Amino acid sequence: MGKYRKTTQIVILIGVLLLGGYAIGKALFASDDGGLPKIGEKPPEFALLGEDQEAHKLSDYEGKALVINFWGTFCPPCVIETPEFQRQYEKWTSMGKPFEIIGINLGEDSLTVRNFVQQYGLTYEMLYDKGRKIMAKYGVESFPTTFFVKPDGTIMDIFVGGMTEEDIDKRVTKLLQS
Repeated sequence: MGKYRKTTQIVILIGVLLLGGYAIGKALFASDDGGLPKIGEKPPEFALLGEDQEAHKLSDYEGKALVINFWGTFCPPCVIETPEFQRQYEKWTSMGKPFEIIGINLGEDSLTVRNFVQQYGLTYEMLYDKGRKIMAKYGVESFPTTFFVKPDGTIMDIFVGGMTEEDIDKRVTKLLQS
């Protein structure tokens, strides 16, 4: 029995290494992204509470050009771009365009968000993703992340990081032309 023991150990070790290598390789190079939304697809449905304590669903915005911005007061680029979103919101809605912006806050308490909204005079819809479940559904890993959704309900663009007002305006113009 002793003369086959070393051979058996080597075979088992090779088997473990091969299985481990396969598992690691599959995890690192897998093309499956868990069904996260992509450009040209419809974003996942959600129902979130807003500042008005009412539930807001994605389907409530059907037929409108929609900007969905995942943000937090703890995120410097989010704070910088928020007034720029407000100016764009005022610009396009004053022209009577079928356009909405939704800010989805990433789990902060309502007092923090309410103070921020008042400080910046924000009038577009602010929703709360308390458990960050919607953030996960949308595949958001960095803040801010913004989805531009065409009136037909498909994603036109996804932008990760802070945007300038010019960046926002270009995308919204294109969104409203779609």
